[in-house]
Amino acid sequence: MSRSDNDNNQFSGLSQAVPLLHWLKNYNRDTFLRDLLGASIVSFMFLPQSLAYAILAGLPVQMGLYASVVPLIGYALFGTSRVLAVGPVAIISLMTASALAPLATAGTPLYVSLAMALALASGVILILMGIFRLGFLSNLLSYTVISSFVTASAVIIALSQLSSILGIKTSGSNLVQLVPQFIEKLPDFNQATLALGAASLAFLIAARLWLGKLLLQRGFSPKTATMIGRAGPLGAAVVFTLISMLLDLPSLGVKTVGQLPSGFVHLGVPEAAKELTYANWRSLLFPAILISIIGFVESVSVAQVFAAKRRELIHTNSELIGLGASNALSFFAGAMPVSGGFSRSVVNSDAGVETQVASLFTAAGIGLIMLFLTPVIAHVPQAVLAATIMVAVLSLAELKILWQTWTYSKADFTAAAATMLITLVEGVELGVAVGVSISVLMYLNRTATPHIAIVGLVPKTEHFRNINRHNVLTSNDILSLRIDESLYFVNAKYLEESVTELLLEYPKVKHFVLICSAINFIDSSALESLESINHRLRDMGVQFHLSEVKGPVMDRLKRSDFLSQITGKVFLSQFLAISELDPALVKRAFADGNDDPDLEAA
Repeated sequence: MSRSDNDNNQFSGLSQAVPLLHWLKNYNRDTFLRDLLGASIVSFMFLPQSLAYAILAGLPVQMGLYASVVPLIGYALFGTSRVLAVGPVAIISLMTASALAPLATAGTPLYVSLAMALALASGVILILMGIFRLGFLSNLLSYTVISSFVTASAVIIALSQLSSILGIKTSGSNLVQLVPQFIEKLPDFNQATLALGAASLAFLIAARLWLGKLLLQRGFSPKTATMIGRAGPLGAAVVFTLISMLLDLPSLGVKTVGQLPSGFVHLGVPEAAKELTYANWRSLLFPAILISIIGFVESVSVAQVFAAKRRELIHTNSELIGLGASNALSFFAGAMPVSGGFSRSVVNSDAGVETQVASLFTAAGIGLIMLFLTPVIAHVPQAVLAATIMVAVLSLAELKILWQTWTYSKADFTAAAATMLITLVEGVELGVAVGVSISVLMYLNRTATPHIAIVGLVPKTEHFRNINRHNVLTSNDILSLRIDESLYFVNAKYLEESVTELLLEYPKVKHFVLICSAINFIDSSALESLESINHRLRDMGVQFHLSEVKGPVMDRLKRSDFLSQITGKVFLSQFLAISELDPALVKRAFADGNDDPDLEAA
């Protein structure tokens, strides 16, 4: 039995609600050293990212640092992934900026208060979803919609950060807002800022693409080479901050982070947030729901990737509570919405982190940085942070999703293209809403008109296949119909109409058999339709039979009067149905000389 098997079996009582307690039972010196190593690396990696994502969200940079301390404690207590690193991430920062832009001016006290309130609202929503076990709602966001949304968001983020690299100021959450400003202010770019930003981009791209390979050639182990390569953002921040200080780049117009409040995070209800009105909170409800769902999907996706590699189990409803606790604590720390981050989680995994104690160490590390290094952080050039964001988000873009969906499924292409276009033109909130709506509508359309097939017996076998695809044997007296979808109110009438049309097309039929092998449930509307079909067939002198009904479906049917009213029988299998209703057909199927050339394809 693997370690994860033992873990899953021993989660019980309080340790099931707080997984950290279970992990601490077997905590030892080796585990401590692994957690401490991973936390030490992530703490310094967190630094440039935390600052950068706060700027992306239109917030003071210290809020990014606050979001990298206290929220980690919430996930460490309730999260089920050993290596997931929670904190500010690019997509959630962009969604925060997009949600708050119509409500207040970036950087103002009201804007900051709304950002903190958004974190609390998102946290409460996530916790409630976890309590009511609503983790399945994330399935409404298909891979196609998520990938298209992330790709479009990456383009918007990259363009917004390109302005910082050029030393110009633009604002907006979509291309319609950003592009005109970018074109208008482009002639005013700052040469020193552009040089620094371009050098930072080159440094980061080189570190991402070639540093790891170079280190491997020099004899470094693959794990060490990978981890050093991923520390590129930290290296860029250190190198170009020193250059900024030595050359006094601010005197040339290069913007830096600026003076930060010193000291540790102060917990409590932020004074500014106390002044928010009911209207303010209400305006945050829809953005909070979207941020909650997107953040959860992103977080749990990252967690599941590493859980699969480590043969561990992720509990989605516990993840909701852990992520919700992180966001709720973010509010009390005066910070912004957070989620699970991929790059930091990769470092945790590569460093051999064993438990979420590493997150507690990371929080402590960021806290120490805030206490002692804020004078140095003040000199970090904003162009370097912008370059860090650009390189990070562009690696997430998947433009190939359009080509892949076009060649595989035109319906998925429609959802992908619409999500991407609306996100680029109107912003992230409407883009996600449109993508989800299109996906749901396409699902309803597919299930409203499900595939149905008249089937016949494949010679020499007990298998039944579509008469339009295979050489099969059929009976003039029996019409066997397979419907490849569960029956509910959306497609109930479609089934009724299809059966009626088929019986008119085959007037000599005496037995109609509905094959239920693909039916997982039948709702009340569909049951009414089955009763209507039964009555109609009885009036036509045709017996109505069912075959291959699944257990749960049969249990529901037994609670109704349908089985006592049906004119025919319920057969365990389609072969048994044909064997009883037309034994001659079965005999003919197994007679010599009956071979099916398409059997192999079936």
